Amino acid sequence: MLRNPLLLTALGLTSVVALWGVFDTESLARLAQAQVAQQFRSRAWFIMLMTSLLVVTVLTLAFSRFGEIRLGRDDERPEFSTLSWLTMLFAAGMGVGLLFYGAAEPLTHYQLVRARTESDLAASYALVTTIFNWGLHAWSIYAITALVIAYFSYRKGRPGLVSSPIRYTFRRGRWVGPLAWVADLLAIYAIAIGLAGSLAIGVFQVEGGLGHLFGITGDWVRYLVFGLLCLAFLAPLTLDLGRGMARLSNLAMAIALGLMVYLLLVGPTHYLMNGVVDTLGAYLSGVVQQGFATYPFFGKAFQDWFHGWTLNYMVWWIAWAPFVGVFVARISRGRTIREFVLGVVLVPTLFSLLWFGVFGGTGFYALLREGLPLLEVVRERPEDTTFFVLEALPLAGLTGSASMIAAFLFLVTSVVSAAYVLAMFSTSGDEDPPVRVKLAWGVLLALLGLAMLLADDVTTVRAIIALGAMAFVFILPLLVVALLKTLIREERR
Repeated sequence: MLRNPLLLTALGLTSVVALWGVFDTESLARLAQAQVAQQFRSRAWFIMLMTSLLVVTVLTLAFSRFGEIRLGRDDERPEFSTLSWLTMLFAAGMGVGLLFYGAAEPLTHYQLVRARTESDLAASYALVTTIFNWGLHAWSIYAITALVIAYFSYRKGRPGLVSSPIRYTFRRGRWVGPLAWVADLLAIYAIAIGLAGSLAIGVFQVEGGLGHLFGITGDWVRYLVFGLLCLAFLAPLTLDLGRGMARLSNLAMAIALGLMVYLLLVGPTHYLMNGVVDTLGAYLSGVVQQGFATYPFFGKAFQDWFHGWTLNYMVWWIAWAPFVGVFVARISRGRTIREFVLGVVLVPTLFSLLWFGVFGGTGFYALLREGLPLLEVVRERPEDTTFFVLEALPLAGLTGSASMIAAFLFLVTSVVSAAYVLAMFSTSGDEDPPVRVKLAWGVLLALLGLAMLLADDVTTVRAIIALGAMAFVFILPLLVVALLKTLIREERR
């Protein structure tokens, strides 16, 4: 451990951020907000261009002559059935964000858009924007990262690291080694900051549920939930609980799916399904235009909204991409590139459409048809939005409790998995990293999560996540170039 420069540098860098956030939260928040605002002003065009080109790249690969290439030996076949594979994909890249933003995000977009257009059109545009943020672009970022890791790991026999494609493809030049080392460091940093932000958002969600359902309020509730969460994820890091974590993740996903089906069947079903179909058509007809939209001719309020949501999401997915990529690569061994892309990109996008169509549609029904004061809830306590929506239906206590349990389980499994991936990345791709390294990362993730909680604001948390992933934005295109160059070389042989 002490002889590993990458591990020591990564631990040191993230420790500095964690301690800074714990002891001087306000200055870290100010720095993150100022730096992210400046970066978004100057790089919005690059981020949107790059992420949209990733969508084009992965879909082109699926339907090109490279689509038949297997992620493994030519005679290798998938380890998991298609159904099991798709189920695991959902849990990997979505998690607690679905529960937090299911109704809150469409309603937040609606507040801004309704000032410029009619309420009905504003609701439609709000849902389309939400699907855009969670749809093809998000899953293409995950897919290309996972595809690169899987291809070089299982077909070329390289370690499952971000640096492996760089070292394998660009073999000559003094710059290759240092750049590969920096790529691993930036991936580790992005994962740690991104996961800690999701941890804080999940704690806000559970805290909101306890306050709304049971009247348990106060700052102590937040830190009690956080303490219980730390106990829940630190203990498993000392054991090999791969199957146990998978079961917990599947349980959380099953609860989430149950909530969605319940809302769809018990709520205004015809209204929700009409909204889903309408949103699908609007999304498909507008995704290309929205994929390149940077809103340069709009006012500051619209620019701030675009930066705080769509741009922030694109960078957030990039922050999670190395973490999700390792998991998706692992469960996709033996599949062809075509199978991989269609499964990883299209199926979760359709699921996101259904999820936000149901939760967001229920929120709009409660707002527009029943007159519930949801906009005030979204402005003042967004973490309570899901529970207000569930309260409009029977068995609100049961569904709200289920939502909190799912959020908690998603957090535990995500942190345990992230600590494993961070330990693997920082030990040269060791698939069985030492327990002490996993524990070190678990403690650091807890400290980073505490720093995010002390910020006491979801917007600030999102800014810190964006700041942590900003540098990795420039590594991702390099990985794509490495993949394409190696695919072309393989074809010529």
